[in-house]
Amino acid sequence: MSDLLVIGADVLGGGSADVLVRDGLVAAVGADAAADARSGAERLDADGLVLLPGFVDLHTHLREPGREDAETIASGSRAAAVGGFTAVLAMANTNPVTDTAEAAERIRDLGAAAGLVDVVPVGAVTKGLDGAELAELGLMHRSRARVRVFSDDGRCVADGRVMRRALEYVRAFGGVISQHSQDPSLAGPQACCHEGETSGRLGLPGWPAVAEASIIARDAMLAEHTGSRVHVAHVSTAEGLDVVRWAKARGIAMTAEVTPHHLALGTDLLAGYDPVFKVNPPLRPDTDRAALVEGLLDGTIDAIATDHAPHARHDKEHAFVDAAFGMLGLETAFAVVHDLLVADGRLPWSDLARLMSVAPAAIAGLADHGRPITPGEPANLVLVDPTASVTVDRDSSQSLSRNTPWHGASLTGAVRTTILRGRVTAHEGAPTSC
Repeated sequence: MSDLLVIGADVLGGGSADVLVRDGLVAAVGADAAADARSGAERLDADGLVLLPGFVDLHTHLREPGREDAETIASGSRAAAVGGFTAVLAMANTNPVTDTAEAAERIRDLGAAAGLVDVVPVGAVTKGLDGAELAELGLMHRSRARVRVFSDDGRCVADGRVMRRALEYVRAFGGVISQHSQDPSLAGPQACCHEGETSGRLGLPGWPAVAEASIIARDAMLAEHTGSRVHVAHVSTAEGLDVVRWAKARGIAMTAEVTPHHLALGTDLLAGYDPVFKVNPPLRPDTDRAALVEGLLDGTIDAIATDHAPHARHDKEHAFVDAAFGMLGLETAFAVVHDLLVADGRLPWSDLARLMSVAPAAIAGLADHGRPITPGEPANLVLVDPTASVTVDRDSSQSLSRNTPWHGASLTGAVRTTILRGRVTAHEGAPTSC
């Protein structure tokens, strides 16, 4: 592999420097980088660009196997690379479900074959996501896939006894349970709108905040009781966030993520019954969005995760209640967060790196991602342009699906180049060949 010399990048927003990459590692940063580059080094002009550790997504739906019409691991990898990600965690709600060692290894191998991002399989907590019997947690961890994160995402592990057993089991190898916090007795499968004035006016089944907060509270107590780790997927309400804050103050091993769409989009968008805005948990009122931003800025929320959920057109083009839940997120995550929080100075570059790279990598146990940009560290990196104006066009997406809520939106901030172990995997909006 030839040298890669990144010229004049603003490293983590701390000042301009050249960065030399060699043999998959950062070889030099600063004045010595250009001098140390070997003849024939590939050069990237990064003037005006910010260099960050590559993004890590704790929450990606890649649909393969079973729904390759909506997404494949290869197409999802292309979208991830273009979005600045160097690792994504692939959720288990495929068909068949990723609930065995063999299934997890297959996901890992397909990701390696695509070669654009590290595709890390998430194992199911229960067999078939049915919430009753634990899946092969130990076997998945001991497999070549080395699964450490387990989730029935899309469904809540509602049975407290099953959740307790899962937490006890994964504690032995440092695993973590990522919970979809939705009490089914309070918010059933048809619930699709935040319960309140809007749900009543629109006649949509309500999804109350207490359905989220009550499960988070129960799981916090179970994590404390078992001495294990629990992760809150896509926290969406002020009440749920309050429970996370309480759990952390108590010393409970709980982490939490938030999605860009729960930060930036509100319940009012459902007024037109456009199924592109149907997600689970649902979009929330402005008061919840403000609380989530505050939780992000004060450190209560550990990570930003996309919940990238591609769907074929025939699954979204229904009446709102009957349409599939979910929206695309990998290609727009950085721009949305930058436009909302970084551009106005509320979120420093170091905190963006922590939320989109360092903390997600630590939660998932990915030792080679989210690392400092210093000599000897793995060269998993992303170059972003903080001044670029981007108009989102769903027809140019690398995903096989088109269900983006940002179509036509103008956002400030763009991913320019993604680098995985020293190799450019995406540049100027297009993935590179392996």
